[in-house]
Amino acid sequence: MTTFSLLLTTSPLASQDFASALQFAGAALTAGYQVDQFFLYQDAVLAAAADIDLPADEPNLSQRLADFCRQHQIPLLYCVTAAEKRGIVTVNTGFIAAGLAEFAMRLTDSKLVQF
Repeated sequence: MTTFSLLLTTSPLASQDFASALQFAGAALTAGYQVDQFFLYQDAVLAAAADIDLPADEPNLSQRLADFCRQHQIPLLYCVTAAEKRGIVTVNTGFIAAGLAEFAMRLTDSKLVQF
């Protein structure tokens, strides 16, 4: 069975990458594939920040991703070093601090898809 690891690198506020990744993951699960992990790197770690207050008319893609991962029991990892470099101190529930080494080790049995 094919297993995917999803890598997000852009801010959830700057592009449609989070929405595309969620759509891909949902379609993969529906088709019988597995999603091993979501890994947030570079500006994508902004999704883990607890202190971002979105306008009411903006979709909260960070929360949608966290809810999706919780519902499907998919680890939602963020690069702790990238988060520290961006001043992220307080993290939302559901996001797991990890390093690049942990991300790389999980890639051994999955196909990487980057958004």
